[in-house]
Amino acid sequence: MTVTSITRKRAEQVASEHDVLTRRRSLALLLAPVALLLLIGLGALLSASSVEALERFGDSLYYFRRQTMWLGAGLIALVISARVPYRLYQRWAIPILAVSLIGLVSVLLVGIVGGGSRRWLAIGPVTIQPSEFSKFAVIVFLSAVMIRKGDRTNDYRHFFGPVIASVGISGLLLLSQPDLGTAMMLSFAALAVLLVSGAPLRYVGGLIAAGSLVVLISVWRFSYQFDRIMAFVDPFADATGDGYQPVQAMYALGTGGWFGIGLGESRARWAYLPEAHTDFIFAIIGEEMGLIGALGVILLFATFTVGGIVIAIRAKDLFGRCLAVGIVAWIGGQAIINIGAVTGALPITGISLPFVSSGGSALIVSLSATGVLINIARSDS
Repeated sequence: MTVTSITRKRAEQVASEHDVLTRRRSLALLLAPVALLLLIGLGALLSASSVEALERFGDSLYYFRRQTMWLGAGLIALVISARVPYRLYQRWAIPILAVSLIGLVSVLLVGIVGGGSRRWLAIGPVTIQPSEFSKFAVIVFLSAVMIRKGDRTNDYRHFFGPVIASVGISGLLLLSQPDLGTAMMLSFAALAVLLVSGAPLRYVGGLIAAGSLVVLISVWRFSYQFDRIMAFVDPFADATGDGYQPVQAMYALGTGGWFGIGLGESRARWAYLPEAHTDFIFAIIGEEMGLIGALGVILLFATFTVGGIVIAIRAKDLFGRCLAVGIVAWIGGQAIINIGAVTGALPITGISLPFVSSGGSALIVSLSATGVLINIARSDS
């Protein structure tokens, strides 16, 4: 064996070791924050939901037990999706989207109404929210179709056809529930996929303009959405009406100070803050754990996002890259919108905080998507 061959072999070994180390680091950036967010979420849920659970069901642990059950199912889904080769989704893209659309149509036909919206399907003793799965379905479909079409997307028919079939139809079905927050989140994730796939910017710009118009029409059509915008502009102008929820969230966050008033000591949960264990659980975290705890949660989501971006950059093919970017845009963007609404930086949209808020469908789908990211990371070499 010559010196040159030995040197080459050593260089390949070093490169391989570096790839393994980078992969482990990206997985750590992804999994460590998810694990911590799940633990924080269970702790906050136990506190935030106890009063309502006791009043409604006579059991202060009712929501906590349900969330623990959903967490178990979500972890199983994560393990399974981490083992399924992500390239299979490219073949299953059309069936996955079809199942999602069937679910959204079913909600409009036989769904359960709650809080003024029809968003849930009853399957035996449990209820599911098909809109959560629709985010993943659209990401998979657009990633697969845009890559398969390649340069043909310069023809507007090849570009707008898949977009209308996925984002357009899903968005209209979501707005019919109505669920503007999920429709906007789905569109944001789809936009990220389109940009990474190399879609023509002139068409993407047209989509943004059309989407903005749809949002304005939706806000005009549904008065409660317009009221939320007004409450965002000045919540204290109607602090006992439409501004009540954001005002109470601000009070809870302000009460927490730097280090919080203590775990399990929330005052806002005592019927002051509606949806304390779902959309506004971040306010309870800020109240009990203070500014330090709230910033810690934000840092965990930022770390998750960085880990997901690293996985996307290192993805072996464009489909894996689009899939990873779409998932990161969805989960990271949803965290930004939820936290922004709770802190008063954004209007209330009614979407939950990933990995933290109470909700089985959202938790299982988010953990499944995390499993997909794990599989992409493992396949990057």
